[in-house]
Amino acid sequence: MTQRKPPGVSFESWTDRQIREAAERGEFADLPGFGKPLPGLDRPRDENWWIKEKLRRENVSFLPPALALRKEAEDALTAAKRAGSEAEARRIVAEINEKIGAALRRPPAGPPLRLAPFDIEAVLAEWRERRRS
Repeated sequence: MTQRKPPGVSFESWTDRQIREAAERGEFADLPGFGKPLPGLDRPRDENWWIKEKLRRENVSFLPPALALRKEAEDALTAAKRAGSEAEARRIVAEINEKIGAALRRPPAGPPLRLAPFDIEAVLAEWRERRRS
């Protein structure tokens, strides 16, 4: 931790001195990204850049719940079609159907869901067809 600012010294000069002394000790030399260009300098200015970057780094979705469920359903359908076994495909579709059913019983905030449970047998028929070809 840095030392406290002594009384009578301006914040700017005290801060500048601490940064200069740390640089002289080489404390900035091994930081991640040292010597690399700052990302996003060529993009238009966005005052919320740091929020968007944090959400991206933390892998947090900022979609409304209804849209997030639509995306999850789309991903689940793709995963079911690529499943290694029929039982696995059935499990994936059953799990997403359960979430869709819960959302239909108690609609989430945001835009309309516009989603219905998947027909498990139709998905499995498509899965079998993909296996044959």
